[in-house]
Amino acid sequence: MVMITEEVQLMLKDYFEVLYTQDLVKFDQVFNQGCVLYSAQEGSVVVRPIAEYREIIAGRKSPQELGSLRKEEVLMIDILSPEIAFAKVRLRLNEHIMVDYLNLLKVEGKWTIAAKFYHREG
Repeated sequence: MVMITEEVQLMLKDYFEVLYTQDLVKFDQVFNQGCVLYSAQEGSVVVRPIAEYREIIAGRKSPQELGSLRKEEVLMIDILSPEIAFAKVRLRLNEHIMVDYLNLLKVEGKWTIAAKFYHREG
């Protein structure tokens, strides 16, 4: 279990890097091609396929470009099996604090995000 947790932590480091730099090459490595993002904010549910999220990322300035502060923390990792895990993370995304629930799959020896539930705090 320790080795799996370490592998997941390395992938989460890449995830944080992707959200800060918006590096699309690394984005494609972190997110599974079938990933779907979910949120419920202000009474409406958002369901966003990964291709749509990738377009949003590609079309905006990164927090790195904007000189935004970085704050990232892994709140929890839960290992279900050698190929399935769950992570809860909190990070600063420009002026917002986001909490993400990440459902993870190990595909061809590499951890990827299969589904993401996200919430803007405050």
